[in-house]
Amino acid sequence: MQPPMPSVSADAQDRNLGFFQRPALAHAADRTALVELPVGGAARHVTHAELDQAMDQVAAGLMRAGLGPGDRLLVATGNGIAFVACFFGAMRLGVQPVALNTQASAEVIAHIVHDADVAGVVADLAVVPRLRDFAGLPRQRWATGPEAPGWAPYAALVGGGEDYPAFDPPADAAAFVAYTSGSGGWPKGALLGHAGMLWSIRLAERLAPLAPDACAVAATPLYHKNAMRGVIKPYLRAGAMAVITTSFDAPLFLHALQTYGATFTSGVPAIFSRALAEIERRGGIDLPRLEAVAIGSAVVTETLAGAVEAAFGAKVKNAYGLTEAGGPLQPPADGRAVPEGSVGVPALENEVRLVDSEGGDACQEGELWVRSPAVTLGYLNRPDETAARLVDGWFRTGDRFRRDDDGFFHFLGRVDDMFNCGGENIYPKEVENLIARHPAVAEVAVAAIRHDAKGQAPAALVVPRPGHTPSEASIKAFCLEHGPAYAHPRRVLMVERLPLLGTGKIDRRQVQALLAGAADRRSG
Repeated sequence: MQPPMPSVSADAQDRNLGFFQRPALAHAADRTALVELPVGGAARHVTHAELDQAMDQVAAGLMRAGLGPGDRLLVATGNGIAFVACFFGAMRLGVQPVALNTQASAEVIAHIVHDADVAGVVADLAVVPRLRDFAGLPRQRWATGPEAPGWAPYAALVGGGEDYPAFDPPADAAAFVAYTSGSGGWPKGALLGHAGMLWSIRLAERLAPLAPDACAVAATPLYHKNAMRGVIKPYLRAGAMAVITTSFDAPLFLHALQTYGATFTSGVPAIFSRALAEIERRGGIDLPRLEAVAIGSAVVTETLAGAVEAAFGAKVKNAYGLTEAGGPLQPPADGRAVPEGSVGVPALENEVRLVDSEGGDACQEGELWVRSPAVTLGYLNRPDETAARLVDGWFRTGDRFRRDDDGFFHFLGRVDDMFNCGGENIYPKEVENLIARHPAVAEVAVAAIRHDAKGQAPAALVVPRPGHTPSEASIKAFCLEHGPAYAHPRRVLMVERLPLLGTGKIDRRQVQALLAGAADRRSG
């Protein structure tokens, strides 16, 4: 076991999220903690002791550079060991990491750098080349990949020792800033607290303890909480192994699952749609250790969930979580089966409400409000937004749910995604589930378009399954036969891939623009 640094108190270790993994050193110091898998390159491995040391080196290096508690560090390395070391190492000093979506535009990067007032940057300039000569960055800059003028090598940050004064956070201290995907405008920085994040980790540890030989594969970006909450934190905390791919590649993802004997994996629907196409091309895959698959962060159709269960040979969990509130809905602790299409019941020690449009408690359908220690402390520099979304400790999710007679929650869609078609309220998910049942459809995204008679009507982007060429007419006919007439798409556009945000979520604004443009061209 690697002993704690002399300057790190037991209280600081217990209250600082940056030390979440240190308990694993007592029994797993020499076991592999992280495997970094690049596309077309050699794998890198670090043990739990080596990873803990790397976090200490980052904290000490930031201290030598003049950063301290309350400062913010932009982490733009992409997926890899350096990301994990910098993200949690910064917290050990009290510096708040800000993980950058590596696909962000120059305008979004400038917004985040200014909004977060970052004091330092660690970046892989091969992953985010826009940062190489980016105006407005702080003087303290380290490059993990290719070097560039004005950037110090990453080795200079981590090569000068490991001693530093560990930060002992007060109860309301922010651990990091998580910027939302920005699907509705400029990204907002949600402040997540040390206490709340540790509460969430310990709750998961108590409810679903992991064996030391457990292994999880994360193919989604680490700047997205899907991978951090579902893979990195629980598996490193348990002294188990996490495998991360530097970018998503279906053959590499399947290779990781097989080679490392994965027991769990998680991701967004788009990843699993592409993995299914690769499995179909191969004629199948054998994953004897895989126990569970979690799919979330976007609408999961029943068709996709069933196809993944059949191909992967493991139970699929339709996961629901939020940047600002963790995972408030989970499979029931009493082992009851989750009905098809449901994301579960209220998680233990989480309070949830369904609230109607008038602000009253709804019985069966309404906006989900959540209260727990994991809820965000608020939005950085946005007091009005904080006041609107946080009401007496309740976080307004903006997501609409239906609660069935057995207490299971079913996601209907974003409150602001609903549209009215000739007097019928429609959520895109309803139409997406219907179209996804078509045997020639691999992926689908739905949005509203203008309609002369109905006001608005559904339209769809469809990705065909390999080897299939469905027509617009066949999709429409299928929907009219298997669903309500109002829900059938009035326009269907075939595409090779759905537009995605950097987090892997469907880019709803781009879907809307593509479908509206196609409708305008047809009417013109």
